[in-house]
Amino acid sequence: MSFTPLGLAPEIERAVRDEGYETPTPIQEGAIPGILAGRDLIGCAQTGTGKTAAFTLPILHRLRTGARGRLRALILTPTRELALQVCESLRVYGRHVRLDSAVVHGGVGLEPQQQRLRRGVDILVATPGRLLDLMQRGNVDYRALEVLVLDEADRMLDMGFIRDVRRIVASLPARRQTLLFSATMPDEIRRLSREILRDPVNVEVAPRRSAPAKGVRQTLLPVATVRKRDLMAHLLETEARGLTLVFTRTKHGANKLARHLEGRGHVVALLHGNRSQSQRTRALDAFRGKRARIMVATDIAGRGIDVEDISHVVNYDLPNVPEDYVHRIGRTARAGATGEALSLVSPEDHPHVRGIEALIGHAIDRRVVQGFADNGASSSRPQAGSQMRRPKDLRMMRPAGPQMRPAGHGARPNGNPIGSVVSPIRPAAPPIRSAAADSSPGSNHSGWRGRGMRRRA
Repeated sequence: MSFTPLGLAPEIERAVRDEGYETPTPIQEGAIPGILAGRDLIGCAQTGTGKTAAFTLPILHRLRTGARGRLRALILTPTRELALQVCESLRVYGRHVRLDSAVVHGGVGLEPQQQRLRRGVDILVATPGRLLDLMQRGNVDYRALEVLVLDEADRMLDMGFIRDVRRIVASLPARRQTLLFSATMPDEIRRLSREILRDPVNVEVAPRRSAPAKGVRQTLLPVATVRKRDLMAHLLETEARGLTLVFTRTKHGANKLARHLEGRGHVVALLHGNRSQSQRTRALDAFRGKRARIMVATDIAGRGIDVEDISHVVNYDLPNVPEDYVHRIGRTARAGATGEALSLVSPEDHPHVRGIEALIGHAIDRRVVQGFADNGASSSRPQAGSQMRRPKDLRMMRPAGPQMRPAGHGARPNGNPIGSVVSPIRPAAPPIRSAAADSSPGSNHSGWRGRGMRRRA
């Protein structure tokens, strides 16, 4: 099926063809007719299936006629990266129609965004927090609003934006079209949809149980916690040789991993909430332009990553929320392609694995990487550079004669006879910081990190 039967205006369909798309994805095919008919809609589909175009195309079609310069469509997203992605989609697909769109988000100055809104826009893409700031200053006029979109609604709930979303919705005209899109559809989102939508069309391309795209091959890699960074570097040097997106659970963990990989000679783009907007933009540009083959990101920042040809997604840390696993690995195998999702699993991750497998409805394949598998914390040998603590009852023990040897205990657990000398293991020297090691928000190096890649002051 081509885009023509969907009923989009010729100038919009031409822009789609200019981008090389000939046939709509299932979510686009299911959602666009209902949106063009003016119906409220709930759209649930896997990440990477074209949800953004499923609402931007019909919005551009609807607004191409009528008054200009008044806010007629509002699109809420959870992160600034996703907001920028949506705004770019509006620019690309709206190149043949004369509509003004703007994006407002945190991390940048407020005054330029206020000035932009004073000049008038037709479509506004916004994150909830910054939009509320602008509303409180009287910079947003909703009197002409026709369409509201909640994009990645499940993530907005996860990030604690539900109260902000309700405050924004309460300020909007009651007569409007409301569209809710989400990669997963937990029960909390269902309840929200009943509050703010009227008789919606339901388009659920993905099953109710969240499922990653078919093209993603998922693998769990057992590893001792102390070997995670070494295994990550090993994977990048042996099998993950294309664009690789690595997720950590915390910003501090992202910084540490990036420094370690830089020390191994890799150029790393770093993306998390403590990075300035200019750093985040440069990091994405470097990753998208393949100047940095590796990106290390946290969930909040990584939600807006829309980069083609990502071959591997690596869960260095498994997420706390099982649905985030689906979002993460959806960054690869986009638009029908194939990709690899590798998860580094230590003993403490087993509860997270059970939650993820329960969510997706099947067990994930396990694979042991020679030399890195975890054999249990109690049996793991100390790694080079670590200190080995002796049991209290064996410390400072002098060489013992037979009269001092406990009955039935002729050897230590590691095989050394009791009383034998065990050479202490010296702690490893501290790692050498790379030239781009400073990752604080005030850092004056670029948003993408690599050995020797310090930005001039």
